[in-house]
Amino acid sequence: MSPEVDDSCKYYKEHQWVRVEDGICLVGISDFAQDSLKDVVMVELPEVGDSVTQGEVFTSIESVKAVSDVFSPISGEIIEVNEELEDTPENVNEDPYGSWLVKVKPSNLDADLANLMSPAEYEDFCG
Repeated sequence: MSPEVDDSCKYYKEHQWVRVEDGICLVGISDFAQDSLKDVVMVELPEVGDSVTQGEVFTSIESVKAVSDVFSPISGEIIEVNEELEDTPENVNEDPYGSWLVKVKPSNLDADLANLMSPAEYEDFCG
């Protein structure tokens, strides 16, 4: 079965998604990523105010299998973190597109989005 893809998102090659809502970017991990990780037991959240750069690691997610780096699909400043994930990291498994990790105020939105995959391209990428 192929992974679920959210048509409202753009995708980074390391299996992160970004959804733009009112000029703010929500960032999370894809269904493919959560399925590969299996049972998520901890989400390490970065700090509000931290800068993120497209393609660079900004946090990690721990599952029963391993600790995995999470790459930022977008550059900018973290303006909010999803604190619910501190107590319920399994939400990432249950609802990968509803359980965003951070909200980012983008610094170079158009250029960053141009580097990401459309839902159809990401589906092909996951093969």
